[in-house]
Amino acid sequence: MARVTVEDCVLKVPNRFDLVMLAAQRARDISAGSPLTVDRDNDKNPVVALREIADTTIDLDTLNQSLVKGLQKVAEVDEPTEDEGSFGEGTELLNDIMETLPEGDGQDEGDVEEDADEAGDLDAPNDGGQEGTEEGGRTE
Repeated sequence: MARVTVEDCVLKVPNRFDLVMLAAQRARDISAGSPLTVDRDNDKNPVVALREIADTTIDLDTLNQSLVKGLQKVAEVDEPTEDEGSFGEGTELLNDIMETLPEGDGQDEGDVEEDADEAGDLDAPNDGGQEGTEEGGRTE
């Protein structure tokens, strides 16, 4: 076969997208040192892969399985060591900081309500019966 055409390969792998994926996987395998099943004839790895697919000198099911295996990603989970615990030293540090804060230093619910009354609630109706600005309507 002097030149490989897509039509030669589509007879073996009907879906062109699958053909591209399989040929790319086979070209990677060839680059990694897999033995060739056809003569190279000074061709590059993708061309050799297409020629192998067209001549059916390789098993497409095996190639498809290696393609799927190569594309699968497994997320590695870092489990905490016994020294770190679930949150490590951060929990102890936070507890130490909380203990050093004086009582009543933070805002409680009464403070928040007083601040809201002083600032004026923009969603509450005003004298004109309208929500929003003091003039009685929403700003545009």
